[in-house]
Amino acid sequence: MKKIFPYTLHLILLCLLASCGHRGDKLPTDVVNIPSTSGEGVDQGELPDMKFEEEVFDMGTITQGEKRTHDFKFKNTGEKELVIANAYADCGCTVAEVPKEPIKPGDENVIRVTFDSNGKSGIINKTVTVMTNCIPNKRMIKIKASIFVPQSK
Repeated sequence: MKKIFPYTLHLILLCLLASCGHRGDKLPTDVVNIPSTSGEGVDQGELPDMKFEEEVFDMGTITQGEKRTHDFKFKNTGEKELVIANAYADCGCTVAEVPKEPIKPGDENVIRVTFDSNGKSGIINKTVTVMTNCIPNKRMIKIKASIFVPQSK
C-alpha cells in the first residue's frame, strides 16, 4: 500500500500538468474573476456593479398552461466589464437567459426569464439567482403570479 501512494501522486500531478494548456472555449480567468461574497482585500470601486430597474416582477393572473416571459433590465454601473457566469432558477418551470458577452461599464442589457405555468396552480413566487463578478457575487431577481385553473366542462 505504501508503494502505491507515490505512484498515484505522480499520476495525478502529471494529469494536472497535461491539462494546464487546454483553454477550450472558456472565458479567460482575468475577465471572469468572480470574487468571494465578502470582498475582503478587493477595491470595490474598481469592480463592475449590477443595478436592476426592478428585482421583483408580478406577472399578474396567468391561465394554467401559459408561458410568460419578462425581461429584467439592468445596467453595469461599475468601473469594469460585468460578466454573468450563470443564472439558475429554484425550479425547472422557470428558465433564465443571460447575455453571453461581458457588459461594458455604463452599458445596459437584460436577463430574460420565462415561466411555464403548466401543472401549477395558486400563488407562485420564483427566484432566479444570478452569478456575477460583482460583490456580492450573487444577485436575486423574482417573479410572482397567480395561476388560474379553468373549470372542466
